[in-house]
Amino acid sequence: MITGPLNESPESTHEAVLLHLKRNGEMTVADLCSALSITAMAVRRHLGSLHQEGLVDSRIVRQGRGRPTYRYRLTEKANFRLFPSGALNLAQDILDAVFEVSGHKGVMELLTLRQKHLSGKLKSRMEGKEIAEMVEEVAKIFSENGFMTEWERLPDGDFVIFQRHCAVHNLANQYRQLCVLEPRLIETLLGVRVTRQQYMLKNDPVCGYLVHAGVCQEAAEV
Repeated sequence: MITGPLNESPESTHEAVLLHLKRNGEMTVADLCSALSITAMAVRRHLGSLHQEGLVDSRIVRQGRGRPTYRYRLTEKANFRLFPSGALNLAQDILDAVFEVSGHKGVMELLTLRQKHLSGKLKSRMEGKEIAEMVEEVAKIFSENGFMTEWERLPDGDFVIFQRHCAVHNLANQYRQLCVLEPRLIETLLGVRVTRQQYMLKNDPVCGYLVHAGVCQEAAEV
């Protein structure tokens, strides 16, 4: 599995396929065969694997009376995860500037304000959903932002949400306020108590959160 980001020198055929699609936009199996000097069967095997990871998509192009052609392209998930836009560098610069002026308190105030706006935008995605559907939607929201997030229902009715990749790991290592606010965001979206059970910055393999389905957020805060 590729979690990126990729550099200009691919270390595997998987990475080479992704880099060619990034440079060329869309390519056919024949195009990739020519670019990679491998067989069509091998190209299709790599494309199938990348499709399962959600990194490659395809569309059908019909040309006259001949057989339709499949053209392959990167998904938004691939572009976001594997080819950084510089947003993290901008975030780093902004937080560094705030810290220089106002210290960790100022950083917390800024991130809290940002989270307030973020939760307001995301609340609509929770409307009309049962708790399991909301947990699934929260996992989807984090995955859309590069966190490789999964969820499970526990036998007692609670849930666990866990992230196999942290999209802001280096930034969070410097500004732990990001980690403090993350379970609070999940609580706000779900309306129930959430506690961290595993933590990558303490050398756990994932960041894991226990969702206490029967304890509302307000009761947890009393």
